[in-house]
Amino acid sequence: MYLNLLAESTNSWKSYIPIIVIVVLLIAFFVWSFISQKKKQKAFTVTVNAVRPGSKVKTIGGIVGEVVEVNDEENTFVLKTGDSEGNYSYMKFDKQAIYQTDAKPEPAAAQVAEKKEEAKAEEAAEEKAEEKDEKEDK
Repeated sequence: MYLNLLAESTNSWKSYIPIIVIVVLLIAFFVWSFISQKKKQKAFTVTVNAVRPGSKVKTIGGIVGEVVEVNDEENTFVLKTGDSEGNYSYMKFDKQAIYQTDAKPEPAAAQVAEKKEEAKAEEAAEEKAEEKDEKEDK
């Protein structure tokens, strides 16, 4: 079929249909692949951010242990690893070194409720500070 297309001397638009279909399919595949990869990356980021002390973690280097401390400001965590005889060592890793974890992200509803509680606590603290300022002014 393609040899016939090359042999034809006419510039009919019908001869370009197979090429157009292939190009459209390739573009659709790349777009779908890109969107799928973004979703996976977002889900993994949420899971990594759910790591808390007590979570089991496997690093990209193959080190397995239990998280004992998480520092969200530095984006790091401390991993406790060792044997069953009580010989433990503690190592500090960047969160990007996590390969697998048993940490489960909080449901969206719980996160929304937590944010509301934090907002209420901040408002209460601001009100107390304003009351304190008013008392000092008097």
